[in-house]
Amino acid sequence: MNTRSSSFSPALRLLSRVAAAVLGGYALASAVAVFLAAVLPATPAEAALGGMQFSFAVYTVAVIWAFAPVSLLRAWVGLLLPAVVLAGLGLMLRGAGGGA
Repeated sequence: MNTRSSSFSPALRLLSRVAAAVLGGYALASAVAVFLAAVLPATPAEAALGGMQFSFAVYTVAVIWAFAPVSLLRAWVGLLLPAVVLAGLGLMLRGAGGGA
């Protein structure tokens, strides 16, 4: 457990974790779906379906990560940084001919 005291109230820290779980988890799951749809070796429809199916597992792990005993900053960065990278790569590959 963190020994440093935070300037935020426990209610605001909880609200931030809930927001990280819902919004950050959605962003990460969507980014994974876009990335997998661009890189899976299948027809565009099958690749998109496979990416969407895998994104449900990613969302579950993201919610667990948001409530893990790590700092709030690390929880947010751990969700948003991979989401931005994967979404960027997925959109770049899709634009390069990886998808429809």
